[in-house]
Amino acid sequence: MAETITLLLLGALVWLWFDSMRARERALALGRRACQRDGLMFLDETVECVSLRLARDADGHARLRRTYGFEFSDTGNNRRNGSIVMLGGEVESLYTEPFLIQ
Repeated sequence: MAETITLLLLGALVWLWFDSMRARERALALGRRACQRDGLMFLDETVECVSLRLARDADGHARLRRTYGFEFSDTGNNRRNGSIVMLGGEVESLYTEPFLIQ
């Protein structure tokens, strides 16, 4: 019985890791595209997971809500923060700090 529980927990951890990597790659691509669209520099070419929790989607199903943070620059001399919130595999919101339009 202990081996079965151990295998189930291990399987759940592997699933969580793969699912998190897929969501991270999606957030990375979205952040890069948003910066490109607005003429901003996507700094460090990375996003970081700053929050992970359970939430319900529009249908009432429990999903993982992940918040990813990233940095961008509008002038090349500063760093501004942005965030991407993903509910399951779908993008829920994208936020960037106010920046200069050039």
